[in-house]
Amino acid sequence: MTKKPPRRLSVAPMLDWTDKHYRYLARQISKNTWLYTEMINAGAIIHGDPHRFLAYNDCEHPVALQLGGSEPAELAKAAAKAAAYGYDEINLNCGCPSPRVQKGAFGACLMNEVALVADCLNAMKDAAPACDITVKHRIGVDRQTEYQTVADFVGYLSEKTSCATYIVHARNAWLDGLSPKENRDVPPLKYDYVYRLKQEFPKLEIIINGGIKTNAEIAEHLNHIDGVMIGRECYHNPMVMRDWDQLFYGDTSASPAEYAELAGRLKTYAAEQMAAGRGTILRHIARHTLGLMHGLKGARTWRRMLSDAALLKDNNPDLFLQAWEEVERANRF
Repeated sequence: MTKKPPRRLSVAPMLDWTDKHYRYLARQISKNTWLYTEMINAGAIIHGDPHRFLAYNDCEHPVALQLGGSEPAELAKAAAKAAAYGYDEINLNCGCPSPRVQKGAFGACLMNEVALVADCLNAMKDAAPACDITVKHRIGVDRQTEYQTVADFVGYLSEKTSCATYIVHARNAWLDGLSPKENRDVPPLKYDYVYRLKQEFPKLEIIINGGIKTNAEIAEHLNHIDGVMIGRECYHNPMVMRDWDQLFYGDTSASPAEYAELAGRLKTYAAEQMAAGRGTILRHIARHTLGLMHGLKGARTWRRMLSDAALLKDNNPDLFLQAWEEVERANRF
């Protein structure tokens, strides 16, 4: 089995964004960064079409599945199916504050049910012993603003389960009064709480998440904790990952991705995916690439062409090359 790189850097699970097409693009830019699926409800895997939810591209490793749910038996069944697909990690969501998730009594709600979280993690580990079982959570819920809230949560789980990796979104989750979007921006970031967790639990792997955008910020966080997870910046500006292999993994064999090569790979990938069936159309892939040229002259043209319904309707993968030619032309003058 190929040795997995450490979770020094990872791309956060993002609903409707981090599907297998986005993850393919991300893997072309960084070969060491960990990639996470969107949060997938355990029940959907058990009662629906598992392949629809669990299929991924072979190149994606190391890749993690994030599960949503609060029933240990259901999570165990879903974890067993995920293990059969060869996921490197299965992560339990204890941080999502959306009303839909609250209605199902999981996500951030679970921070108030730590004993249940322990039962869930243990059931998942029993069902998928070869997978790393991890948890992603907030620093507190609603008015729980003291550091001890998150310390007690992590401390309990570290005693009652074998879970050794904690991905901490360094904000509170407000279950009442803030929208999911506001929950990503309004509650204040408390990075010091995450640093304190690492100091208090030095044997645990502590990964920080929330509001991080630049390589300089990543480097500073890595002075205090084990890893950094980045979300929206990796989606809206994928080439932020361009130098991560060399900078943060010391991987000198990894040459920074070139724009022209990426456009060519996207063309080939789109052709293969559409030929494979299962209803994939060009728009399903193109929508994840709109930020690829961020910061270049011609980036607006790239976005316009790859979101133009008239151009996309022909499902011609050459559109990636045509859009790149326009960007290249803009950068020659």
